[in-house]
Amino acid sequence: MTRPLMSKATAVWLVDNTTLTFKQIADFCGMHELEVQGIADGDVATGVKGFDPVSSSQLDAAEIARGEADPAHVLKLKFNASAVGEEKRRGPRYTPLSKRQDRPAAIYWLVKFHPELVDAQIARLVGTTKPTIASIRDRSHWNIGNITPIDPVALGLCRQTELDAEVQKAAKKKAAEGGLMSDDERRKLVSTETSLNMGTSARLAGIEAVTRVVEDEYAAPRDFSNADSFFNLPDAETDAEDDEEKGGKKGGKRR
Repeated sequence: MTRPLMSKATAVWLVDNTTLTFKQIADFCGMHELEVQGIADGDVATGVKGFDPVSSSQLDAAEIARGEADPAHVLKLKFNASAVGEEKRRGPRYTPLSKRQDRPAAIYWLVKFHPELVDAQIARLVGTTKPTIASIRDRSHWNIGNITPIDPVALGLCRQTELDAEVQKAAKKKAAEGGLMSDDERRKLVSTETSLNMGTSARLAGIEAVTRVVEDEYAAPRDFSNADSFFNLPDAETDAEDDEEKGGKKGGKRR
């Protein structure tokens, strides 16, 4: 076993009781760096009690001290002979009872922001059934009017690494099919890790494009020195004609 027991609770304890970096904790617990940052911000693992890896003989205090002194140090899990051969069995994802009511919101979020994911991928991420996913896709779910899309990572239903892996798989499938992607689809197929590793120029490409459009629009400003053209006032001749017409109508009434 290469990961600590109760990895999320262990990450909570390390965030609260050490000065280790988010990357060190994420690598040790098998999580994404953004997920650990969410734990520190209070957005992820709300209500989860920290699990001390030192008292459970999974990590040495000296190992934590070395990690705090050197941010590049990789934490090593203590060898446990009794855990050999006890890898997690593959099977349907178990969702705790306290989080099952959050699955429709997570499905709605995945369907809305990652429509390239197929039903089997969403079922693996959230631990739901294909009929439930289909009912949310076609908006026939009994409670569709009250469902708000929420990120499944924030709800604790899946890890950021798992979501990124499924998004990358969808991207490879899309590229293999050779289908043309719109700009929105291309942005959705980029994982969080890839987005964070993008250069500054790539991130600001959209902003620069908008800036060029605005600059072109206002490159030759209109001349508003003429008050009549600025306020779009009617001509004096038109005013005189209107006054004559009104005077004629009033005179007709007097006769």
